[in-house]
Amino acid sequence: MIKAIFFDLDDTLLWDQKSVKEAFCATCKVAEERYEVDSKALEEAVREAARKLYSGYDFYSFTQMIGINPFEGLWGNFPDEHLEEFKKMKDTVPGYRRDAWTAGLKALGVNDPEFGQELGERFPAERRKTPFVYEDTFKTLDALKGQYQLLLLTNGSPDLQNTKLTITPEISPYFDHIVISGAFGKGKPDPAIFEHALSLLSIDKDEAIMVGDNLMTDVLGANRAGMKSVWINRHEKERNEVIPTYEIKQLSELFPILDSF
Repeated sequence: MIKAIFFDLDDTLLWDQKSVKEAFCATCKVAEERYEVDSKALEEAVREAARKLYSGYDFYSFTQMIGINPFEGLWGNFPDEHLEEFKKMKDTVPGYRRDAWTAGLKALGVNDPEFGQELGERFPAERRKTPFVYEDTFKTLDALKGQYQLLLLTNGSPDLQNTKLTITPEISPYFDHIVISGAFGKGKPDPAIFEHALSLLSIDKDEAIMVGDNLMTDVLGANRAGMKSVWINRHEKERNEVIPTYEIKQLSELFPILDSF
């Protein structure tokens, strides 16, 4: 019998990729107005520069373990002082933002580090203005609240994930517990964070099910912890070697699965 449902946050309940896309569009538009560069080409160039820079930092392996992607580095401040790596990130990200945007501009023939810095600070402001929630999120949570224990299990920095929850304040009250990888010290797919979540609710692995969009974190982690998993595949991604217990295209498809127990 299922007593609890674990939900991932980004691109499961919150449409994070759309928020990032909109922030890029708004920021690149500023550059288009200033220098007549192609805003789409600039976005691609900045994304590429960001990935390259990010993978070169000595805290990169930590970000992979906790689950903080390069574009979160472009808008997070990481004042999470409890881990040494977060201190390094806090010191590094202002320069990282400036360098990523400056390199993106340079790839399009614009050499203006001051403007790169301006765009690097504009992007976080735009990202905070554009929280998107999937349209089925609240309807689903409304129906589940009170019927099941609900736990939010999200990878990322505590400050950044809590910022996302602050700018979409309706989400947090649905959950009995919120577990953030950066506060726990390990991220999905490590089974330890799933076991920690189970212990918070005092339930067995057979009594919970994990719902998430990422095969390599949400589903793989649940599999490793011996839990059932539901892969929400809204955007028709190709499946890899990781096999979820169930696959759905929208959250409303959860209800027949839950009823089957």
